[in-house]
Amino acid sequence: MDRKANAKINTDIPQEIARKKLKEFFEKRNKEVFFARQIEVQNEDEFFHWLTHRVTQELIDRDLIRSETRKLSSGAPIKLLWNRSYRYYKRSAEKLIKIVEEYSDPNVGAYIGLHGEMMVLEGFARSRFVMIERNTQKYGDREWKKTGHNLDFIFEKDSIPYGIEVKNSLGYIDPNEFRIKIEMCKKLGIRPVFVVRMMPKTWIQELQLAGGFALIMKYQLYPWTQKKLARKVAKELDIPVDSPRVLKETTMRRFLNWHKKHVILESNSQNKNISH
Repeated sequence: MDRKANAKINTDIPQEIARKKLKEFFEKRNKEVFFARQIEVQNEDEFFHWLTHRVTQELIDRDLIRSETRKLSSGAPIKLLWNRSYRYYKRSAEKLIKIVEEYSDPNVGAYIGLHGEMMVLEGFARSRFVMIERNTQKYGDREWKKTGHNLDFIFEKDSIPYGIEVKNSLGYIDPNEFRIKIEMCKKLGIRPVFVVRMMPKTWIQELQLAGGFALIMKYQLYPWTQKKLARKVAKELDIPVDSPRVLKETTMRRFLNWHKKHVILESNSQNKNISH
């Protein structure tokens, strides 16, 4: 069997597994309505978001599940999904939309994004990283001019600079933005660090090859003042949201351990150069 045939089999196997699991899921939960992002997030430990999206669309095309796209009050579309046998789905759909409207309200959504940045700022400051720049395209005498993108933060510790990008959202960061930010950090001579709720393993590997680090939060972080809403969303929609007052020590420790390893590596490298 040639390499192309092997590649096709390896690609098809996860899709077959996802197809079987999602088909069984909608058969078992046949009196409920879901939305597309919710299904992607619930299955992300096993399948990439785009694979779940593709399989879901396949089930729709085969008329095994039904779908309907509505607009939220913000104007954003939301794709609803339910088992084809669920004839009286509209009441469940309205209940789901009401909850989504609460957390996707433009004021709440903007605050959640800003809150993620503030949590990261506080966490890095508590770990004695020094903030050099914020919302910037520059570091020292270097500047990124290729696109209009900015880095959320540039921190330094032990003379090692880091370009920090924060994404406190349920979905993945846009793949083009992801790669642009890596390229930007390379241009500026700093290490790329993404603080995100979730990221595909293949992207994490790509980031590591670029000398960077993915600090995975797992949960979308709501402000403490929105604790009641966070609990409601987590319970009613079964998606990972939380409202801690600060980043957990274990979260920052993961990054600190990685940082210390590179401090040692760079120190050893400098000592070798001196000895030669």
